[in-house]
Amino acid sequence: MGTRGAPSRRRPAGRRLRYLPAGSFPFLLLLLLLCIQLGGGQKKKENLLAEKVEQLMEWSSRRSIFRMNGDKFRKFIKAPPRNYSMIVMFTALQPQRQCSVCRQANEEYQILANSWRYSSAFCNKLFFSMVDYDEGTDVFQQLNMNSAPTFMHFPPKGRPKRADTFDLQRIGFAAEQLAKWIADRTDVHIRVFRPPNYSGTIALALLVSLVGGLLYLRRNNLEFIYNKTGWAMVSLCIVFAMTSGQMWNHIRGPPYAHKNPHNGQVSYIHGSSQAQFVAESHIILVLNAAITMGMVLLNEAATSKGDVGKRRIICLVGLGLVVFFFSFLLSIFRSKYHGYPYSFLIK
Repeated sequence: MGTRGAPSRRRPAGRRLRYLPAGSFPFLLLLLLLCIQLGGGQKKKENLLAEKVEQLMEWSSRRSIFRMNGDKFRKFIKAPPRNYSMIVMFTALQPQRQCSVCRQANEEYQILANSWRYSSAFCNKLFFSMVDYDEGTDVFQQLNMNSAPTFMHFPPKGRPKRADTFDLQRIGFAAEQLAKWIADRTDVHIRVFRPPNYSGTIALALLVSLVGGLLYLRRNNLEFIYNKTGWAMVSLCIVFAMTSGQMWNHIRGPPYAHKNPHNGQVSYIHGSSQAQFVAESHIILVLNAAITMGMVLLNEAATSKGDVGKRRIICLVGLGLVVFFFSFLLSIFRSKYHGYPYSFLIK
């Protein structure tokens, strides 16, 4: 007889015992604590961001442009988190700074900010602020900024790029130009609403009244209307205004002049051929008028039949006006178009 072997002990199918390797429990506990910490940090960032946006919205409800010092600038602009764009005007509005350009730019900036504040598209994705040099000197030093006014865009993420600094010297600081620049940087389109300005209407009404009154008083003798000299003077004034760039000033709104904040030197001629100051257009107008006057005197000396000595003096005066002021005009042209090789009398 054969002997039976001892029955083998088999585990039931589908019931395999699994054991955690030794030392894995502390690892799981550490992973759990890490997840809790990350979740708490994320929640803290969300709360901080909500507080910042709430504070900015509160300031915007009071004023369309809120002023910032160094601490506010670092908290609301430089320090994360941030999901909004911030437009900042760096300026110097204190009277002792004597920055007339800053005051003019501030007026246009106020128009733009008010247009956004009262727009139906107003939201918490775009804010307008201002840093004055006397209130935030450390901010100017931190950004290595040595001129004012300057407009900068601080995006929601990352650092500002070169295009985030508004090219004020080339474009001007009109509210419409600023709105176009903001639309390019943020995709937020602002329709500029300017407050009503009745000065132009009043001036036009006064001019019409003056002309109408003159015509009424001279109604019995209107021969002056056919005066060629009078119409020639009016035409010359229009030509001088157009050739000196008055229309460009009206469209672009450039500053009258530029004052260097370091040495106080005032520049009346812009150094680039792509822009100009208002004072520069006035200088060009006077130069063109002087050259034209010289040409008129030369023509008068050549066509008149008076005394020869008197005609010679008129000719010399006219020639002097043309030569000197044309040389001055050519020197300005050389200073704007760098590399232009020609000059005459004045370099």
